[in-house]
Amino acid sequence: MALQTSVGSGEMQGREFAWTNSDFDHVQKLIYQRAGISLHDGKHAMVYSRLSRRLRDTGHNSFKEYLSWLESSDGPEWQEFVNALTTNLTSFFREQHHFEILTEFLKARHGAGECRIWCSAASTGEEPYSIAMTASEALGKGRFSLHASDIDSKVLATAAQGVYRSEGLRGVPAEMVRKFFLRGKAGNAGLVRVKPELRNVVEFLIVNLIKDDWPFRDQFDVVFCRNVMIYFDATTQRRVLEKIHRVMKPGGLLFVGHAENFSDSRDLFVLKGKTVYERNR
Repeated sequence: MALQTSVGSGEMQGREFAWTNSDFDHVQKLIYQRAGISLHDGKHAMVYSRLSRRLRDTGHNSFKEYLSWLESSDGPEWQEFVNALTTNLTSFFREQHHFEILTEFLKARHGAGECRIWCSAASTGEEPYSIAMTASEALGKGRFSLHASDIDSKVLATAAQGVYRSEGLRGVPAEMVRKFFLRGKAGNAGLVRVKPELRNVVEFLIVNLIKDDWPFRDQFDVVFCRNVMIYFDATTQRRVLEKIHRVMKPGGLLFVGHAENFSDSRDLFVLKGKTVYERNR
């Protein structure tokens, strides 16, 4: 029988709930199975903090009890579990060079029919709206479609609302702020809202990248999958890349995060610029 060893660091002492290495191992297994996320051993404090809220909200007195209950059904708590353990760090026009390359790509194919774009880690919406603004400027309204997905239902709800603090727009050119955002007044001072004409070109939907139920029928010209693969192990990365390859048009562009390198998948994608890959024909 495995020993139920308590985590011994001072950081984890005196907490509301008992927390063991077995609890962490169990969480590691479940989030890997559910979302493909590989939690390394340095994430004890983060996992405890985020899942403690789920114990309180669901009325459970221990992690063992909560996790056993979670596994007993396929209910809505699974979405809450995934939401709690996903990290959402984003901003408008993050990695500016990507949007410069995107602009050049879109202008080069102007007149080639509707451009299909997928942002596969939409988070709270800053990234897909940055893509939508870029595409609107490069192609014009009605010349592109944009699907924005995430595994976290709560951040997608925020994204769909399109309301942000004014200081969050520091990376957005002033002309784009005037063109695509409405400034809040009175009680909403300090807030901005994405204008309906921009919000309406983005379709938000939940997509789990490791599942085989992606809802897309037609292939994409552009896919943004930034800072997602860093949470996957090598086997899962390869599987997801193969699936992305299948939903992209030959010659389409894949934008990835600054810490991601797929040189081992040259049969699928060829490096075209700084963290930008082209789908192999």
